[in-house]
Formats: sequence, C-alpha cells, structure tokens
Amino acid sequence: MTPADQSLKAAAICRLAPVVPVLVIDDLAHARPLAEALVAGGLLALEVTLRTPAALDAIRAMAEVPGGVVGAGTLLTPADVKAAKAAGAKFGVSPGATDRLIAACEDEGLPLLPGAATASEIMALLEKGYAVQKFFPAEQAGGAAYLKSIGSPIPQVSFCPTGGISLKLAPGYLALKNILCVGGSWVAPKDAMARGDWAAITTLAREAAALSR
Repeated sequence: MTPADQSLKAAAICRLAPVVPVLVIDDLAHARPLAEALVAGGLLALEVTLRTPAALDAIRAMAEVPGGVVGAGTLLTPADVKAAKAAGAKFGVSPGATDRLIAACEDEGLPLLPGAATASEIMALLEKGYAVQKFFPAEQAGGAAYLKSIGSPIPQVSFCPTGGISLKLAPGYLALKNILCVGGSWVAPKDAMARGDWAAITTLAREAAALSR
C-alpha cells in the first residue's frame, strides 16, 4: 500500500465521526459491549491501544461488532503491526513514526496515522507521502493554537490530534480547517466500564458524535 493510499484510507476513517475513542482495555469481557455502546452512539472508528495484555484479543472481539472499524494504537514496532493486522485491525495509529514502522504498515496493507509533534516531523512525513497525520501529544505540544498556526505554512496536511483532549476542548480543534477529527478517551471512562454502565458510554458517544466540524 502506497503512502498516498494510506492517507486516503486514513482520511476516510477519520471522517466517520468527529471523535475517535482512544481505548485502554484491561478486561477482555469489556471489549464487545464497549464497542457496541460506542457504535450505538455514533462513534464508528475505535482505537484500541496496545498497552495492555488484553489489547489484541480485544481487537479481535471488537472487530466482530457490526458497524465498527477497529484500529490498533500505540504501534511501535513492525511486530506490533503484524500482530495488530492479524488480530483484525483495520487501521493503525502511532505516537511517532520510524522508517521501519512505516514500511511495516505499507507491507501489511494497514492504513497508518503516523504521529508527529513538530514542523520538521510533519514535513518529513509529508515528504514521504503522508498527508494525514496524528498530532500527539496534542495539548502538551501546543494544542489547537499550534495546529492553526501550522496550517498556514503546511496546509497540505490534515490531522487527528490526540492527547489531553476533552469534550470541552474538542470544539476548538474541530473548528480548524486542517482537523479531520480528534482522538479522546473521555467517551469511555474507566469507572463506567468497571460497573458495566454501557448506556452511559452510549450517551457520551452520542454527545461526541454530535460535535460540529
């Protein structure tokens, strides 16, 4: 898969909803009902971070939920890419980008949202053909003001900012021309997951899906 194809597919996934849930799943039993709750609320692209032992099995379980498009986050190595693709991930997200990671995603045909936080990183990815990127860590790296500024000299790149974004902050990002969507964990609170309150998560998802962009 070429970088141009990667970006086209990544853009299509980002446009499914204004918010991509960033999910840390410790209990495999939560995976399917969580995906069902988020999809029911209108959030169709789901990022499962590879930060827990249950992550890959969670991707397998969530990939079976109708209407959802499940991806793997925190991709760091080519081995992560292969494991995520084998588990059923339809896209990948990385906090940064290395040549080996990018090559692995291209070889596996896994659309990638490569991470960048500086103008040089953004330009380097654009030079490789990646016009859709993850901006991370968004709030800590300059937030919406930074992305607005970077949009003037580098208008060719669109972003999914992730990191420290809340329901309150999301509209400020989504109002920018170079933002396709935002990533956020607030739609799947740990306490709601722990008590199995999937209705509450659907309500949060519905609220997020209604954000303007």
